[in-house]
Amino acid sequence: MNGNDQRSFWARLGPLPKLGIIIAAFFVGYLGLDYFGLIPGSNIMKSILPKQVDLPTLSTASSSATQGFVPSSAPSNTPARMSGPQMRIAGWAWSSQMGLWYAMGGNVPMDGSLMAKYGSNVYWYRQDDVSQMQADLVTCATEMSSSGGSECSGGATHVSIMWDGAPAFVTTVNNTLGRLGSEYTVEYVGSLGYSRGEDKCMGLPEWKHNPQAMRGALFAGVITDGDWNVCLKFQGDNGVINNRDETTYDPDAVNWVRAASYMDAAEKYITGYCEDRPVVKNGRRTGDAKHVCVNGVATWTPGDVMVAQKKGGLVSLASTKEYSSQMPNAIIGIKKFDTAHPELVVNFLRAALEGGDNIKFSPAALDFAAKVSADVYREETAAYWKKYYTVVRERDKKGIEVELGGSYANNLADNLRLFGLTPGSAKTAKLVYENFGSLLSQQYPKDFPMYTPVDQVINTRFIEELRDRVGVTTTADAPTFTSSTRIRDEVSRKAWQINFVSGSAQFTPDALAKLQQLLKDLVIAEALAVEVHGHTDSDGDDESNMLLSEQRAFAVKEWLEHEAPANFPNGRIRIRAFGETEPKASNTTSEGKAQNRRVEIVLGSTN
Repeated sequence: MNGNDQRSFWARLGPLPKLGIIIAAFFVGYLGLDYFGLIPGSNIMKSILPKQVDLPTLSTASSSATQGFVPSSAPSNTPARMSGPQMRIAGWAWSSQMGLWYAMGGNVPMDGSLMAKYGSNVYWYRQDDVSQMQADLVTCATEMSSSGGSECSGGATHVSIMWDGAPAFVTTVNNTLGRLGSEYTVEYVGSLGYSRGEDKCMGLPEWKHNPQAMRGALFAGVITDGDWNVCLKFQGDNGVINNRDETTYDPDAVNWVRAASYMDAAEKYITGYCEDRPVVKNGRRTGDAKHVCVNGVATWTPGDVMVAQKKGGLVSLASTKEYSSQMPNAIIGIKKFDTAHPELVVNFLRAALEGGDNIKFSPAALDFAAKVSADVYREETAAYWKKYYTVVRERDKKGIEVELGGSYANNLADNLRLFGLTPGSAKTAKLVYENFGSLLSQQYPKDFPMYTPVDQVINTRFIEELRDRVGVTTTADAPTFTSSTRIRDEVSRKAWQINFVSGSAQFTPDALAKLQQLLKDLVIAEALAVEVHGHTDSDGDDESNMLLSEQRAFAVKEWLEHEAPANFPNGRIRIRAFGETEPKASNTTSEGKAQNRRVEIVLGSTN
């Protein structure tokens, strides 16, 4: 066809065909620009640095935790005859539930069990799939709504999950349950234990000491869940950006494969799961593609043990051993059921938390609960669950020494401390939820522009009623400090731009917001010793600057101890003065001087 033919072809077309061709050409061009991420607001999300969340190590159980406690006898292996409304709990295989197993004796109450003693009709079943847990809550709530009753024969009245993953879980399920009415949404009623090491971010050994080397990694994990949070925190602490688009590959960021469960995440590494992905940089496609395979995992026991024993080659980059206040267990239930059956909920918590005291007090109780774990999870042996209840170090299949396992069982006092019901203590459950809810919204602003407000989720009514009814006979796990013991293992070091009136240790009005955020971070990390380092710019003489930096560090220490004395006991905070000796920037400019007038917070273990 020559040029005259082309012109005649175009000339022969009517106005509508011409308009159609123009629109089609525009559409094809748009798709091309969108594919390469050249259109502002296109679907490719730029990799970003995860929000920093400071959540390091809590101590292991204190020896005084069970002082004065009288242990109870182990249950029989005969199911008790129970009646009345039934709590139907869906949960993972998770050792933080050891107290529950001692209190139950099985997945239903056994004769002689604490659960039978207090008349708590409970049925527990394993469910590893988070979306199915949410579906089970919806099934139960829908049945109650349809019948107009407050019980269900299918689905779940409660789930047992990780609290730091609750902002995503609760927001998603409440978006559905809210259509039935606010009384069918879910709430947090109590905690059975903590993860204290078993939930971890596993990666290549060289990444542990050089986190920048993990750029370009491909991790498998349950996106927005607790183990994913461990990895995101590790990335945030070390300045490694996160690729939020699970269909592309960013060589400068940590990339993700969505797993259906923590076991699926482990399997994806073990089986060598790979994908071909388009390459992106700074939120734009480069036009290249890359074949990438999973070389990192976010998982927990038994997922971590599977990785170590079946393939090996990965170590714990960070875990709830370091971030040990991050992941309390959460019993989350449908408000309609809880409101209609408060006695059942209180008695369930009473039995389970007394079971937790037994686990703390008695090795025989742990032996028994480990056996029940193997039975109800239908996985591994009693020896396996007992072994990995505490953190153990062993060689993986490639001969690398790795840390595996680690959990903790809660009692009533632990719950009172978690919810801020102990005099002088902060509301740790609230702070954990808000910190990780904020991280969730930062990473997935389209899916979670907002998350369910914490005051609509936490309900301490049942724990408070239990406290008032039976009293508190044992103590919570609370770390102690000796001011003369120096920090041996530094976990994090972060500069805080807390402003002072020029030449003095008096806070400026805008310093309060920074102090409140600092308080939140340190309360969550309450088992670690804190060093407050004071620094100044070069204005003034050396001696006066050294004195001023000490006074400013001391002012921060005093403010924290005044605001939350229970979380900042004697000896936890230490101060160090550096004057102008360690500048971060040039003192020749006003901007540089502002950077040098700072307080640095160093967190670490003294053990």
